[in-house]
Amino acid sequence: MVSERVIRLTVNGEPCEASAEPRTTLADLLRDQLGLTGTHVGCEHGVCGICTVLVEGTAVRSCLMLAVQAEGADVTTVEGLTGPDNGLHPIQEAFAEEHGLQCGFCTPGFLMAVYELLENNPSPTEDEIRDVLGGQLCRCTGYQSILRSVHVAAAKLGAARSADVHA
Repeated sequence: MVSERVIRLTVNGEPCEASAEPRTTLADLLRDQLGLTGTHVGCEHGVCGICTVLVEGTAVRSCLMLAVQAEGADVTTVEGLTGPDNGLHPIQEAFAEEHGLQCGFCTPGFLMAVYELLENNPSPTEDEIRDVLGGQLCRCTGYQSILRSVHVAAAKLGAARSADVHA
């Protein structure tokens, strides 16, 4: 019998503690132990990107990362994108406005990958956006609306940063 380990981490700004077997993935810990079901699981091989979350600000495939590897880490899931008023994040707004989702299953992974991109590169080129989107699998949209969503999100975030500077 494999013994469980206590794992302490910060998820969406809140300190968390959960028990899990050493072989438990971060995705399973988030979903099953912490009830954060916004992180979806698709291929379970790290290929589709659907399970993408941020660990210490870096996009990772949570189906490939063991929960014990996240000990002490700061993890952000799609639930963590909401603002203090529980409103949509500008990236989420852009995806809704530009129809960057259909069934929505892959959307959390796209949102987290795009979040990391725009945090590190507020004005990405078309090729840089396509590079990030190429690591995410969607079977519904054909990607054009997702591509537009990223451009709109970058503009929204740029306008918000500009407003903050001038405030």
